[in-house]
Amino acid sequence: MQNQVATTNQEGQIAFPMPDASASHPPGLRVIFFTEMWERFSYYGMRSLLVLYLVNALGYQRGDALALYGIYTGLVYLTPIYGGAIADKYLGKRRALVIGAVLMVLGHFCMAFEPLLHLALGLLIIGNGFFKPNSTSLVGDLYSVDDPKRTGGYSIFYMGINLGAFLAPLIAGTLGETFGWHYGFACAGIGMTLGVTQLLAGQAKLGRAGLMEDQEPVGKKDIIPLLIWIVLSFIGVITVVYGWTLVKPLLDGLSSIQRIILELLVFGLTLLYLLRSSPQRAHLHDEEVPNTNLETVQKNLAMTKADWAKVIGIVIVMVFVIVFWTGFEQAGGTMSLFADQNTQREWFGMTIPASAFQAINPALIVILAPVFSMLWLRLEKTKYAPNDVAKQALGMMVLGLGFIIMAKAQVLSDQLGKVGPHWLFMVFAVHTLGELMLSPVGLSMVSRVSPAKLSALLMGVWMLSSAIAGYLAGSLEALLKHTDFTLYPFLATISIGAGLILLLLSPYLNQLMQTKEK
Repeated sequence: MQNQVATTNQEGQIAFPMPDASASHPPGLRVIFFTEMWERFSYYGMRSLLVLYLVNALGYQRGDALALYGIYTGLVYLTPIYGGAIADKYLGKRRALVIGAVLMVLGHFCMAFEPLLHLALGLLIIGNGFFKPNSTSLVGDLYSVDDPKRTGGYSIFYMGINLGAFLAPLIAGTLGETFGWHYGFACAGIGMTLGVTQLLAGQAKLGRAGLMEDQEPVGKKDIIPLLIWIVLSFIGVITVVYGWTLVKPLLDGLSSIQRIILELLVFGLTLLYLLRSSPQRAHLHDEEVPNTNLETVQKNLAMTKADWAKVIGIVIVMVFVIVFWTGFEQAGGTMSLFADQNTQREWFGMTIPASAFQAINPALIVILAPVFSMLWLRLEKTKYAPNDVAKQALGMMVLGLGFIIMAKAQVLSDQLGKVGPHWLFMVFAVHTLGELMLSPVGLSMVSRVSPAKLSALLMGVWMLSSAIAGYLAGSLEALLKHTDFTLYPFLATISIGAGLILLLLSPYLNQLMQTKEK
C-alpha cells in the first residue's frame, strides 16, 4: 500500500517499531485511527472493484478500463499536494478533513449509478486530496515535537490504515461481486460516512489538533462555509468532467510523443507550484525567528552546494522509484483482471471473489512490518548493513522476482486455461516484501536527508512520483502493444535492471546525500 504513514502503498506508509501497549497516547489518536480506517476501507473497497466493474458491468474494453484506472490512481496521488496547501492556508486540517470526507461519501454513492461514473471518480479524487494529507499530519498535531510516544502513535495509526485496507476487499469487494456492484460501492460509502461521523462526534478528544489559531471545533456555524466549499468542489468536478468530453477527442488524436510532452507539462506546472509555495512555508514553520530581517530570510532560503547535492540525490532515486510503483500498482489493474479471468477461484465449494486477493498485501504488511523494523536494526549493528538507497534497490529487484512468477502464471494460463490461486498469492507476497524494503525506507530517507528549507517541497515531489507511476500503471500495457514486449516479462526486466543500476549507484548516491557544507 503506497504512500501512507508507517509502511506503505503509492498512500506511503513508514514502518515503525510496534508501539508499547502500556504507553499512554492522546485520546484523539483513537478518533483519528477509526476515521482513517474507515476512509481506507472506502478507498480500497472502491479500488478493488473499479476495473472489474468497468469490464464486467459496463462493458469497457480492457485497455480503456486500465487507462481510466491509471488516470484515477494518478490523480489520487496528485491532488493531496494541493489539498494540504489549501488546508494550511485557508481551511485548517480539521475542516479540510470534513470537506474531503463528505465529497468522498458523495462519490461512493454516485458510483451506484452508472451514468454518474466520471462524476463519482472526480468527487473521490478531490475528496481524497482534501482528506489524505491532513489525516496523516493530524496525528503529529497530537504530540509535542520531542514526545517519544509520537513514533508509537504513528505506528498505531498505520495499523488503522492497513486494517481498513485488509477488510475492504473482503467485505465491499465480496458484496460487489456476489450480490451486485452497487452494494459494494454503497458499502464503501457507508464506511466513509461512519468515518466522518465519528470524527465529528470525537472532536472533544482532539483538543486543538487540526485547528488554526483563531478556529473553534467544527460546529453548526460552519455548515454554510463548508457547504460552499463542497458545492464549489462539486461544480469544479462537473466542469472538468464536461470539459473532458470536449478535450478527449483532441487527446485521442495526439501521438504518444505529444501525449508525453503534455504530461511533462502538467508535471512541470505542479513542480512550479511546489517551488513557489513549499520552501518558504516549510522553512518558516520549522524555525520562527523573531525580528528576522529580509536579508537573514534570504540567506536562510539560499541553496548551498550541500543542499543541491542532497536534492539531486533524492531526485535520482525518485526516478527509479517511479519504476517500482508502476509495477506495484498493477495490483488493482491487470492483476485484478487476471484474478477474475485467469484464476481458478473455486475452493471447498465456494468461489473466492477476485477482489479478495487484494487483501493479501495489507495483511502481510501488518504481520511483516515489525519483522523488517527489527531486521534493519539488527543489520545496523553489523558491517553488512545496506544504506537506504541499497535497500530500495533490493526492493525493486524483489518486485521484479514477483513479476517473473506472474509471467510464468500468465504462460500457464495461456496454455492450460485458469491457474490455481496460489500463483497470485505468491506474487502478492513477494511484492509485499519489496514494498517493505522500498517505501518506508524511501519516505524516511526523504524526510531525514531533505534540507529543512525544502522538506515540504521534496516530500511533495516524492509523492508526485507516485502520481506519475499510477498513470503509467494503467497505460503501460497499451504502450507495449506495438512492441515485442509483453507486460509481465517487461516489468520483471525493467524492475530488476533498474534495481541493479540503483544498487551500483547506491554508494555514490548515499555519499551525495550525506554531503556536508565545507
